[in-house]
Amino acid sequence: MVVALSRSDWAEAALEALAEEGLAGVAIEPLARRLGTTKGSFYWHFVDRADLVAASLELWEQQGTDEVIAAIEEIPDPPQRLAALARLAYERAARGTDPHSGVLAAASDPQVGPVLERVTEKRLVFLERLYRDLGLPSDEARRHSRLSYAVYLGIGALRQAAPQSEPGGPDLDAYLDLAVQTLLEAARRSAGGQPRPRGTADRTRHHRRPE
Repeated sequence: MVVALSRSDWAEAALEALAEEGLAGVAIEPLARRLGTTKGSFYWHFVDRADLVAASLELWEQQGTDEVIAAIEEIPDPPQRLAALARLAYERAARGTDPHSGVLAAASDPQVGPVLERVTEKRLVFLERLYRDLGLPSDEARRHSRLSYAVYLGIGALRQAAPQSEPGGPDLDAYLDLAVQTLLEAARRSAGGQPRPRGTADRTRHHRRPE
């Protein structure tokens, strides 16, 4: 039986393929098989593959940036805001569930490049604001935001380069806790504050994270 699908179903499947296989995975026939439908369903909702790629990138920006920013902004405590964002981003990168690596690999594509640049700038601006909320002056906030984002990119790149070396289970939790605690303590030193007492990273980790 052919399943009736919406445009958003196709975009979601394309985004999953982008995370798993890169831009090459966003192909009509393999996605139709994945969704249990026909190419006719695709052409009911999309003009061509470029239209699907655009829809998947739009969904990536919405889910991976706009919705995350909105959820993080609801957290009242500045350190917990930064910790929650870092934990979420670093965990997705470490688990390989973040489509960002697929988007980054296709940065030279004329359809992908402008979206990647816009999303990156949006994320960096938000990160810089989080650091300013911790009391850092603008120049320090800018440096910290870029470093913390570089760590995020590096975690994803390491997983791709040496997937067998990536930790799992309790080791993954400890790995992520260390990354989050390190960036928070560095921010506190730059802001002239005192390091957070031992054990705070564990409490931060169990704070409600945005889905």
